[in-house]
Amino acid sequence: MTAGALIELQSVSKAYALGESPVAALDDISVCISAGEFTAIWGPSGSGKSTLLNLIGLIDSPSQGRVMINGQDTRTLDDGALTDIRYRTLGFVFQNYNLVPVLSALENVMLPLQIRGESGRLARQRAADLLDAVGLRALADSRPDKMSGGQRQRVAVARALVTRPAIVLADEPTANLDSHNSQMIIDLMRELNRSRGVTFVFSTHDPQLLDSVDRRLQMRDGRIINDHHHQPQQQKVPQPASATGA
Repeated sequence: MTAGALIELQSVSKAYALGESPVAALDDISVCISAGEFTAIWGPSGSGKSTLLNLIGLIDSPSQGRVMINGQDTRTLDDGALTDIRYRTLGFVFQNYNLVPVLSALENVMLPLQIRGESGRLARQRAADLLDAVGLRALADSRPDKMSGGQRQRVAVARALVTRPAIVLADEPTANLDSHNSQMIIDLMRELNRSRGVTFVFSTHDPQLLDSVDRRLQMRDGRIINDHHHQPQQQKVPQPASATGA
């Protein structure tokens, strides 16, 4: 393993069966991401962005090559060990939020801890603290259908962080948001990256998000064609937003 790498892909390829011929989604990807990075994977639709995130998130496995998470070769792990890494090391933010509609904001954020078997008291306290951090304590008892898109995505970010993961993976986290809410989510993730040391890796088409990252991995036809370390524009530290706001 490369020294200092939290995530390492070694000669990773991924092919899917489509009819009689396999279709290559990723072609010989090798990349290392260190702890604390704020990294965007970008490129046109079909370039392999989501497939790469799915492999890092252990949602899928490579056809060839190795995916290393915190020094562990995930090829050697059984399903139970892979699930444990997902719960303890990884957090996920989805473009469609994936909140449970019958649960309140607080209950949605608590859910990963409850699945993990943590006590209700710990889960409630940690979820409440994170809703406060994303400016939504006043909406703790509200269900998703009573929230705006920006508020729902902030709940999703809080849920991704409740297990205190080392890595948060986000698939097009601003895709369904207007420019104001997109900037709010970007600023929030950037501040959490800086204040809590969480490593963020996300796919995006959003130029606002690309301007805020430390590193841009540009993809085309299943390959990384450019790996650019970027000095992001200085972002103001976001103030907790009003629960009645966006």
